[in-house]
Formats: sequence, structure tokens, C-alpha cells
Amino acid sequence: MAPEATPFRWGVVGPGSIAHRFADALAFVPGACVQRVYGRNADRASAFAQRYRATTSATSAELLSDPKVDAVYIATPHAQHGEFVRAALLAGKPVLCEKPLVPTHAEAEALVQLARERGVFLMEALWTRFLPAYELAGAWLRDGLIGELRSLSSSFCFSTPFDPASRLWDPALAGGALLDLGIYNLAVTRWALQQTHGGVCPELNGMEVHAAFAPSGVDASVEATLHFSGGITSRLRCGFDASSGNAFEVLGTQGCLRFPYNFWQAESVELIRAWQTPELTAAPFAGNGFEGEITEAQTCIRAGRIESLRMPHAESLALVEWMDAMRRKIGVHYPFEPRHP
Repeated sequence: MAPEATPFRWGVVGPGSIAHRFADALAFVPGACVQRVYGRNADRASAFAQRYRATTSATSAELLSDPKVDAVYIATPHAQHGEFVRAALLAGKPVLCEKPLVPTHAEAEALVQLARERGVFLMEALWTRFLPAYELAGAWLRDGLIGELRSLSSSFCFSTPFDPASRLWDPALAGGALLDLGIYNLAVTRWALQQTHGGVCPELNGMEVHAAFAPSGVDASVEATLHFSGGITSRLRCGFDASSGNAFEVLGTQGCLRFPYNFWQAESVELIRAWQTPELTAAPFAGNGFEGEITEAQTCIRAGRIESLRMPHAESLALVEWMDAMRRKIGVHYPFEPRHP
């Protein structure tokens, strides 16, 4: 049996809607399956386990002590990521954790250090970076099809009513548009800059950030302009207060590249070069889109690596550092973090 087809058994912590998408994607990764599931809501965990023919765990410690669990996928609300990532690393279990890895740079740095000390794999589950559309577009950018990069723009907005009981609006759960949606705007900004700058994101020289707030105090929407060395700018908007086509556009001296709809889960990319007819190329998922990050994690774990070269620790740290800086600009503070100096 080929190594990639041998059984790879996942433990799932936090059996919500995102975890269902993860588990469904395992069908498109040879040998992958859910072995155990833990959730604080026992009924939800039981239903999840029954659907995916897995076993429930009464505690997260029981899941982490199971020798049949090869790695752990964490999909709890943002504020709870850290405790489960830390427990998994201490138990020697490789971790794939939903974005954002954790809400603050200080916590992310501590977890990355722990992963390195223990020699245990840790990766943030930013699935967009592993989509076929981004692989295709990345090759175009590296080949210089749009010339030198000049600016970027993106939006990720959907309208949802305020509900203080929802994780989206709850500061204790690290709610707000920036961490839930804006991380994608920032991630694709860094991705595009890396494609055109030899794999390295240019220095961030400054930012202007504005926000509207929910009654709970979290950011309902955020608009920002980021300034990079070389005169490149990235303009972005994320929010729960409006609807948009959610496009991502990269402008260059010889043309532009567009993900015209829902860029974070794009299945097509458009190349528009000066005085030429736009070319829209389909790049569909093999499954539901999550299979790329799962395959990457399993490949790294089997190879004995502690991080992915495609989504390395440094990338996760850079993203949360930017988000920390943006939250300081707009004055968003979570009740579980120390006060900013």
C-alpha cells in the first residue's frame, strides 16, 4: 500500500459546522478518517461521531491519550484554540488548528515555541493557500504575467444580524469581523506579495484602519489600507454589516489578476492583460476545498516535520501580529488578554 493511502486517523475537537466540512473532505484524502471526537456539547459530539463512524471522548484528555489518533484537528471558537493546541502539543499529538491559530501574537508565539521544543507538528488551517486556483494564480504571478505588482484590493463581507449569544459577536470568544473574516484578506495580501517578491513579504511600513462596532464592543466591520515598501498598497474591507461579491484583485504594470467571487474559496481566476480579452480559468476543488490543507498536514506529519513550508509558523505569527496592530489602532481588546501598553 502506498504511504499516502495508509490509514491516517484524526481526532476532532469542536464538532461544529466547520468540523463537518473538514470531516467531509477526508473522503477525498486516501486513507484519512475521523477516529475520535470531543465536544463540550455531548449530544452534538455524539451526532458527529455517528455520522463519521467515529468514537466520542468524554474529555479532550481521553482523545489525546488514544494511540490510534494520529493528529488532531481543532475547530472550537477562536478563544479556545490555545488551550486545546497546547494540550495536544504536550501530549505529542500533531495539530491542524482552524484559523486564526489564536487571537493574539503573544499566545501564538508561545505555542510555536512549544511545538518546536517538543518537536511536534503545528499548522494553522488556512485552506485558501492550498486551493487549485491559488496554485494556478501563483504560477502566473511568479512568471510575471501581470508585470510588477502595484496594488491589491479585497472584500469579505456578509450581512448577519447582531446576536450577543453568537460567537461572531462575543468578545469572550474573540468575536469580530477582523479575526473571523479579515484574516483571509490579510492572508491573500501576504500570499500575492510573496509570489512576486521571491517568497518574502515586503516590509509593512504603515496602515490606516477604521472600524464600526457592535453593541458588544467587537468590530462589526473593518476597513484598512496597508502600505508596503516599494509603494505597494493593499486595501481591504471585512464585515458582518454588508454584502459584497467578495472579490480579490491584484494590479500590476502589465495587467491584473482577479478572483471575482468569494476569493477565500475561489474555484476560478481571471487574468486581464492590457488590451486583451479577459481569460477566466476554472480551477475546481477535488472535493470541498479542505482536502488540500489536510493532504499537506498529513504529508508533513508522515515526513516527521514540525511545520509546513507552505503555511509555516512564521506566516501564522506574521498574520496575528498584523491583526494585533490593527486591533490596537481601532481599540478592540478582548477580556481574556492583558491590556495593551
